Amino acid sequence: MQTANTVLMVEPIAFGYNSQTAQNNYFQVEQKEADIQEKALQEFNNFVAKLRDKGIQVITVKDTLEPHSPDSIFPNNWVSFHEDGRVALYPMFAPNRRVERRADILDTVRNEGFVIKEVDDLSSPENEDKFLEGTGSMIFDHDYKIAYGSVSLRLDEELFRDFCKQFDYTPVVFHSYQNVGNQRLPIYHTNVMMCVAEQFVVICLDCIDDELEREKVQEVIKSTEKEIIEITEEQLHQFAGNMLQVQNGEGTQFLVMSETAYKSLTPEQIQRIENYCEIIYADLNTIEVNGGGSARCMLAEVFLPKN
Repeated sequence: MQTANTVLMVEPIAFGYNSQTAQNNYFQVEQKEADIQEKALQEFNNFVAKLRDKGIQVITVKDTLEPHSPDSIFPNNWVSFHEDGRVALYPMFAPNRRVERRADILDTVRNEGFVIKEVDDLSSPENEDKFLEGTGSMIFDHDYKIAYGSVSLRLDEELFRDFCKQFDYTPVVFHSYQNVGNQRLPIYHTNVMMCVAEQFVVICLDCIDDELEREKVQEVIKSTEKEIIEITEEQLHQFAGNMLQVQNGEGTQFLVMSETAYKSLTPEQIQRIENYCEIIYADLNTIEVNGGGSARCMLAEVFLPKN
């Protein structure tokens, strides 16, 4: 199943700019306003309400004040929940994000009636400065058992290939870049430049500078018979690649994104997406500017079996 009907979201309690992640997340900008947490919480609650209004199950967990984890609003980087009952915990680049891996959050998911058969803690390579940040760095095509991964400080190629062997995915490895000032620098997370839905793929092919790698990615997508909906680098910088397809309890599918991303799309792109599913978008500006992540980053899909 490509789309989950349940997502885990972590409610911010001390959200703010994280200087540790800003080293290679070029989307982040520090705002000095005193009410950043208040604005982020308002955006979070509005987003949750929009999802629930469409019948999508949202499990919310509050962050903790201590230890302080300013990016806890992005749980998809440290955990993934799989159909076979396995849970994977991932090695994180920023030391202050490693405290986000909380056993009580897994207990909350269990208490919602989901079965966790095994917890695979894959986090130890972070002690050797090797990282693989969950579904931030890996994009899964669950139906075809394909995993797309753009190599960066947040995706170690060896760890990515090892994960794919362990979880039975075919790895598609490539490199993607974005313009930062006068430089061309690696994109920190694959999920800012591509989104795999059941019937289509939204992707910024222009970010894959190597022609052979770009052709390879296109060939793999075409082999799954999914429509390729291209976005530009300018749209990528508006978080147009950071989307996630989900479904409600009745199986109706939606593509979730931020208002910033939605407003960057052309009428033709919107129509091509809406040929397949309705779009849900929410104002996440404070979270995007300070956190450098958007709608997809805030959603950890729960594919676990239920009791």
